[in-house]
Amino acid sequence: MGEISCSTEPINGVLSRSSSSPPPSGYRKSCWYEEEIEENLRWCFALNSILHTGSTQYQEIALFDTKPFGKALVIDGKLQSAEVDEFVYHECLVHPPLLNHPNPKAVFIMGGGEGSTAREILKHTTVDKVVMCDIDEEVVEFCKEYLVVNTEAFNDPRLDVIINDARAELEKRKEEKFDVIVGDLADPIEGGPCYKLYTKYFYESTVKPRLSQGGIFVTQAGPAGIFSHAEVYTCIYNTLRQVFKYVVPYAAHIPSYADTWGWVMASDSPLEISCEEMDLRIKQRVEGENKYLDGTTFSSVSTLNKVVRNSLFNETHVYTEGAARFIYGHGKNEL
Repeated sequence: MGEISCSTEPINGVLSRSSSSPPPSGYRKSCWYEEEIEENLRWCFALNSILHTGSTQYQEIALFDTKPFGKALVIDGKLQSAEVDEFVYHECLVHPPLLNHPNPKAVFIMGGGEGSTAREILKHTTVDKVVMCDIDEEVVEFCKEYLVVNTEAFNDPRLDVIINDARAELEKRKEEKFDVIVGDLADPIEGGPCYKLYTKYFYESTVKPRLSQGGIFVTQAGPAGIFSHAEVYTCIYNTLRQVFKYVVPYAAHIPSYADTWGWVMASDSPLEISCEEMDLRIKQRVEGENKYLDGTTFSSVSTLNKVVRNSLFNETHVYTEGAARFIYGHGKNEL
């Protein structure tokens, strides 16, 4: 659903016109990436250059150098990660579950091909094993080459990169347990490769049995804004409530997504450490300094607004393969 367009536009205006000739005085030549967020809403930003576009067996991929957000990774027409603010997404995804766990040593990542989730996990000194399982080898190799910020993580001996379907990989590791399982999957879009990994059956039959005693599962859960949270966020939350005893939804604004984004953390052990305890564990366990997340920030992002709280409370839909919900867009193909 993403498009690239070039135009000549007035410097102080909003109109644009296609042109291959040099811009006249008072105009500038500009190339834009445009993403269709929903049928009547598009989000666009200016590009410095197109670094790469291609197609894998599973997905369409592109890497842009954007003016406002630096390098931006786009998969199936959906922006996945942007250089200047990806730390917000990845710190929110990784640190709450690892800090809530008393002593996380083994972590499994579903997806995570760009390497940023592994990077944040490997900051935790307690962790001695990380399995990153992504289905698309070309995306992983692409990110290794172009996203140099994660080079150190890819070279860390604690990281084991597996190319496989995450469900198949977890199912074959019948005797193995993980302290934290992280769902860093692409959004559930129709025709995409990942929506089956958001279902009650998958959580119940595959994820939960692979968690150790006191283990924690966390997943990215799609847009969580005032108007967008009903797409998939609330039903992912409600689905996890059918499987786990304790479920915590939280959300933060990510500028390059043009929306608030949601995550859901779940466990059969309480998820209720204080701000002070979270800060202490960060100090004791995490190498370097988080840019975004600390105890006070997590208290803030897990205090959702009234509209979203009411929707979460009233949600009855359970995510199944036969009753899936999708965010706007369409993937390349379905597994």
